[in-house]
Amino acid sequence: MSQSTILCFGEILWDCLPRGLFLGGAPLNVASHLALLGVDARMVSTVGRDFLGEEALRRAKERGVDLQYVLQDNELPTGTVLATLDDGGNASYEFPIPVAWDEIHVGQSVLSVAPQAAAIVYGTLALRLHTNRERLESLLGPKGPMRCLDVNLREPYDDIELALKLAAKSDLVKLNENELSRLTDYPEADTAEGVADQCAKLNVIAGSKRICVTRGAEGGVFWDNGEVHIAKSPPVEVKDTVGAGDAFMAALVYGLTSGQSVPDALNAACERGATVAGQDGAV
Repeated sequence: MSQSTILCFGEILWDCLPRGLFLGGAPLNVASHLALLGVDARMVSTVGRDFLGEEALRRAKERGVDLQYVLQDNELPTGTVLATLDDGGNASYEFPIPVAWDEIHVGQSVLSVAPQAAAIVYGTLALRLHTNRERLESLLGPKGPMRCLDVNLREPYDDIELALKLAAKSDLVKLNENELSRLTDYPEADTAEGVADQCAKLNVIAGSKRICVTRGAEGGVFWDNGEVHIAKSPPVEVKDTVGAGDAFMAALVYGLTSGQSVPDALNAACERGATVAGQDGAV
């Protein structure tokens, strides 16, 4: 296995947008962008044995994502989500349950390679059921890979206590301003300095030492053991924000695992996130 291998655990689903169907799921989006960056990105998930599942696998393979740890369920359907956009291009979501990604299997084959991976990326949404929580726990057991939590609080699957428990176990926590506010129980900050102060509060609450906060058009803030880095996003005409945070996450993890400095990784993340916000779909 390549030292640049990154495992992405979580949902594969279809975003049903006003403009059409787009393959997505935050972990798959991250894996897709990592593959574009030349990383050996391996997805750990489940799809249904149905048309949408077959099409998801075909398209993910075209993106360069390694699918050897993706299984097909004979009974549960491939996941879908109805995404509704407001006038600013911001999305709200409706998730059917149960679907195939609620039953992600972590077999011995992936457990055997996990300790040598550069990083493991996972989010909160795929952990809405206890089964996946236990399976992720087994994947995160060995020390070695950088544990990267992508907080995705999507009602009604927005368990703050669970997010804090995951944050306490993670080497990197990425979230947006609203999610940071909810995890710290403080009003949402409106400046980079205010965001940094809330990161310090999250450090006290969960022990998180590396926290990256996306701020949309304002860029991002990286709180690194008390050292603060701030980056601006390049201007872009927003079409929709679906997947922009996932692109940001991919570039950030790539940078941190490939030896880039935090400022360089943060700037690259802002640029990739802005690019995706200016296009239809997540990749």
